[in-house]
Amino acid sequence: MQCSLTFLVRSAVSRKGLRQFSRLSAHQMSGIRNTGRVFASVALLTFGVSYAAVPLYRLFCQATGYGGTTLRHKDPEKLEKLEPVRERKITIRFNADTNASMQWQFKPQQSEIQLVPGEAALAFYSAYNSTDRPITGMSTYNVLPFDAGQYFIKIQCFCFEEQILNAGEHVELPVFFYIDPDIANDPGLSSVDTITLSYTFFEAKPEASLYYQLTPSVK
Repeated sequence: MQCSLTFLVRSAVSRKGLRQFSRLSAHQMSGIRNTGRVFASVALLTFGVSYAAVPLYRLFCQATGYGGTTLRHKDPEKLEKLEPVRERKITIRFNADTNASMQWQFKPQQSEIQLVPGEAALAFYSAYNSTDRPITGMSTYNVLPFDAGQYFIKIQCFCFEEQILNAGEHVELPVFFYIDPDIANDPGLSSVDTITLSYTFFEAKPEASLYYQLTPSVK
């Protein structure tokens, strides 16, 4: 599924409105200027994102698990209190892709692992820059089946963060995660015994970097 943002700004100014505008207080003028800055920022981001390699839908999807996007772990105490669901074994498969213009070699270090909901696991991906120049990369991710995304909780990962590899440099990228035990109570996923975690690396363009600097991260 695809999440999208649509920005529509309409304005109408009459003569009466202009007269009222001239009588606005300094406080009201400040508010209007601030609003103008907001709309200007939105326009800048919309323009910049049109050139960004990384999809725009991350803000909504990452916060909700919508469209197969995983969630970020926020409560350290919850991890300690998790009760594994021993009778529910799940196989996690790992997939790696690169955008057509990305010149890295990117792959998972393991093809799959087995775990149970409520049990933390650590996996690794590797990236290698085989070119003669530094390349900055940024990754997106999702899981299949899509509905499992809300239960796939990542404690630590490399997604949506710029990774800079110099010419000939190799790096290992960790993913620390668990499956929320609540998945065992979801009748729609009762027959699911395999979940696939996929990452795709893009070469980060200047416009994409600007977007991520100006856009607050969803943790």
